[in-house]
Amino acid sequence: MTTTSTKPITADELLKMGDIGRCELIYGELVMMSPAGFDHGIVAVRIARFLAEFVEEHDLGAVLAAETGFKVESKPDLVRAPDASFVRKDRVPKTAWSKFFPGVPDLAVEVISPDDTKREIAEKVNVWLAHGTTSCWVADPATMTLMIHRIGQKPVRLTVRDKISGEPAIPGFVLPVSKIFKRP
Repeated sequence: MTTTSTKPITADELLKMGDIGRCELIYGELVMMSPAGFDHGIVAVRIARFLAEFVEEHDLGAVLAAETGFKVESKPDLVRAPDASFVRKDRVPKTAWSKFFPGVPDLAVEVISPDDTKREIAEKVNVWLAHGTTSCWVADPATMTLMIHRIGQKPVRLTVRDKISGEPAIPGFVLPVSKIFKRP
């Protein structure tokens, strides 16, 4: 990650910049990120696809693609973009769809890239959970594991032999972890 701004900017200023590439706004500082790798892309889109199919079938809300901005804090602004996310139907905004979502998703998914540090991943998970995200999944293509983080609970580590189930943010959702990491 590379920090590019010298003076703090706001979420609204970031929106006005248009397509400047992958970035997040970390307490007023614009942080640029390199494009994701192939494994990262496959895993992120698979998770989003399986979530979207279930959510749409049951009319539960919205599943959002990578790079969708969530305005987590203000003054200075914190805008994060998980690799996939879910927002319950009762929380989907009625208007202002062209802005960043005001708050956090109910489910945030982060996919580990080779250049991500454990500290960076932990910081993302902590931000999501501290601001009200019900669950944060961390998928690791290198180890083919998925960690489920929830407030007040020990993280749950799933392997390709396990299934995701009992998700409070998306009741009834079940997914074999092997489908996430299946090689083309």
